[in-house]
Amino acid sequence: MAENPLQRVHTLTFDVFGTVLDLTGSIVPALREYLKAKGSPVSAEDLWASWRGRQRLEQFQDSLLLLGHSGYLATARRGLVYAFELHQVQFNVAEVERLMRVYEALKPFDDAVKGLKKLAERYRLAALTNANQWLLDHLCDNNIPVAFDARISVDRAGRFKPHPAVYRTAAQILECEPGEILMVASHSFDILGARACGFRGAYVNRYNLPYEDSPLRPDLTVKDFLELSRRLAVKRR
Repeated sequence: MAENPLQRVHTLTFDVFGTVLDLTGSIVPALREYLKAKGSPVSAEDLWASWRGRQRLEQFQDSLLLLGHSGYLATARRGLVYAFELHQVQFNVAEVERLMRVYEALKPFDDAVKGLKKLAERYRLAALTNANQWLLDHLCDNNIPVAFDARISVDRAGRFKPHPAVYRTAAQILECEPGEILMVASHSFDILGARACGFRGAYVNRYNLPYEDSPLRPDLTVKDFLELSRRLAVKRR
């Protein structure tokens, strides 16, 4: 019988935004308050969807154009301005800066905190995120009550996920062979990028979205971190 590839895994890398931290639950209330003050008919949910979608495009363009890595918060700021203009919401620079501070107050999903604590009993844990390094350190020190063994920002690679440089840089920092690492993310493109670089993958499908049309499949698909911790405990026996 062929060896289960997860038997080699001893290190878990985690996407942070949207996987460990609840972006929607943290940011939509702030947008709702802002839009109400402006008397805008746009819903906070619609504005957030436009903002998040545009930010991802900004990140992909940032990596593709090779004009220098601008960093997560810069792409988020550009995405917010684009969303305001798209929905014809009035804004000024100071208001954008105040809204951007919401990233420093992001809160984790309850299941992520509980699951990470369980997983820490058996695996080495590393945050692998598009966040700026200083923001990652701030969030880990103040908002996520779990001690990661490593905190790796894509700033180290100078590209955003899913660029191969991110996963290869992480493997070097962690001093692991790619097959010894399991990438955990709620975004299928992150799993796809990691699998393309030889990592194993666990897709936490929080948002009930289909996976990529690709032969590079996740080893596990789970609904949350509690299921992930149960499944990995079984796999390691």
